[in-house]
Amino acid sequence: MYNAAWYAWQRGDIHEAESLAIASMKARGKLLGAENHPDTLTSMNNLAFTWKGQNRDVEAIGLMQQCVQLRLRKLGAAHPYTISSLATLAD
Repeated sequence: MYNAAWYAWQRGDIHEAESLAIASMKARGKLLGAENHPDTLTSMNNLAFTWKGQNRDVEAIGLMQQCVQLRLRKLGAAHPYTISSLATLAD
């Protein structure tokens, strides 16, 4: 589902991209666990990037902060996904 969101973004359909990114995060959360599965956290990260691309910085930062905290707890500070999210948040 996230691939469809990415393609929508590439086409310039930012609203469709956002809808698909939200649907992806919700579906993964329901199937895999809302806060415990790395794929769910990847969807959360991707939605934060989508919001950032829409200049919705406050929402994007809030979601990325949540993603960082969950990745720290689930994956640890040395995991590449955690490091990536921390770097994104620092930017």
